[in-house]
Amino acid sequence: MNMRVLLGMLCLLLGLIRAASAQEVLDVSLHEEIVQLPVAALATGEEPRQIVATLFRPDGAGPFPLLVLSHGNPPSAADRPRIGRYRQIVQIREFVQRGYAVIVPIRRGYGASGGDYAESYARCSSNEFFRAGMEAARDVLAALAYARTLPWVRTEGTVLAGQSAGGFASIAAASLQPAGVVAVLNFSGGRGGDPVKHPAVPCGEGAMAATFARFGASTRVPVLFHYVENDQFFGPDYTRSWFEAFEQAGGRGRFVLQPAYGKDGHGLFASKGATQIWSREVDAFLAAL
Repeated sequence: MNMRVLLGMLCLLLGLIRAASAQEVLDVSLHEEIVQLPVAALATGEEPRQIVATLFRPDGAGPFPLLVLSHGNPPSAADRPRIGRYRQIVQIREFVQRGYAVIVPIRRGYGASGGDYAESYARCSSNEFFRAGMEAARDVLAALAYARTLPWVRTEGTVLAGQSAGGFASIAAASLQPAGVVAVLNFSGGRGGDPVKHPAVPCGEGAMAATFARFGASTRVPVLFHYVENDQFFGPDYTRSWFEAFEQAGGRGRFVLQPAYGKDGHGLFASKGATQIWSREVDAFLAAL
C-alpha cells in the first residue's frame, strides 16, 4: 500500500469519526451539554490543558446543587480511550431526579479528553498513590470551578462522587477543602487493583492505607465508603482497612459493605439493575447531613 492511499484512508477515517461525533444524540430530557474546560498549569513551563466534560440538569431555571461525577481507571492503559464521556445515563438520571445538576469531567489522559496521562504515579511499582490522587483532584476541582460559573448552579451544597479511581479522586479533592462541598460518595474507590493479575488483592496495601490517612487528616466533610463483598479489584479486608485509616486520622464517614453482586461487585454502581441498591444508601447518607 503506497503512502498516498494510506493517507487517504486515514483522512476518511478521521472524517467518519468527526461525523459520528457531530451526529451524537444528546439527551434532551436531561439538558445534556458537552463542554471543554481548562485545567490550570501548576508548574513553571507546564502547559495548561483542556478537558471534556458533560453537563446535565433538572428542568427549570435553578439554581441547583451540583454533583461532580468522576470515572474510574481500567487496568489496561489501552482501555483508557474507551471511557469516552463516561455517559452513565441511568446513574446520572438518579441524581438529576434528586434535584442535582451533574458535571462529568473526563480527566487528563482518558476518553474524550485524551492527551498525556496525568495519574501515572499510581503504578504498583512506585505506589505514589497520593501524588496520583492530587493530579486527579486537579481535574475534579477544575470541573467544580467551571460549573460554578453557570447561572443555574448553586455555590453551596456540592457533592463529589465517583466510582473506583473516581471515588479515590473525589476524596483526594475533598481533602483540599474546596468551599461549598458538603459530602463525598465513594463507590468502590481505590487504586492498585487488577481483577486478572491479582484479584481482590490490590497492590501497595500499606501505601494505600497511608494515603487514605493523609486524606482523612484534612477532609472536613463526611464520606460514604460504599463497597461490595465480591469486589475483584479491592477485597473487603483492604477497603475496610482504608476506611479505618481514614477515620483514625480524623476523617468522618460511613462504611457500607454490600452483599456479593454478580461476578465482580466492583461494577455494582455502573450496573443498570443496581440503582436501588446504592441509591438507598446514598439517600440515607445525604439525609443525615
